[in-house]
Amino acid sequence: MNKLIIDAVKDKIFFMIINNNNTYSVTHENSKNNYEKLMVLIIDFLKDNNLEIGDIGSIYINRGPGSFAGIRNSLSTIKAIHMIKKIDYYCFSLKDFENENDIKYENIPHLCSKFKLKKNLIKPYYIS
Repeated sequence: MNKLIIDAVKDKIFFMIINNNNTYSVTHENSKNNYEKLMVLIIDFLKDNNLEIGDIGSIYINRGPGSFAGIRNSLSTIKAIHMIKKIDYYCFSLKDFENENDIKYENIPHLCSKFKLKKNLIKPYYIS
């Protein structure tokens, strides 16, 4: 099943789909306008790759540290998707994987499994 990675806590909003051995990614400007239409950006990204939200088996979302607006909007969007579509999600922080040498987005699902991150649990990590 396809995996969707979302990172909206940095300079750019980043999406990646992992489908078997293929990956597809896109970035968007980190702006208030894009945060307000985050779900539209996700749907458009999926459509561009001939997918629908129902084709996603799990979602991996960066919970920070980073932009408060990015964390808040991305987590609330994913929580809504989970409530409506029952798609499991995993909230990760790159700090969760500090002892790893090769942290790439395509490795996030494996790292979440390796470090036993719990699914459907939101614990944001904001920069103060």
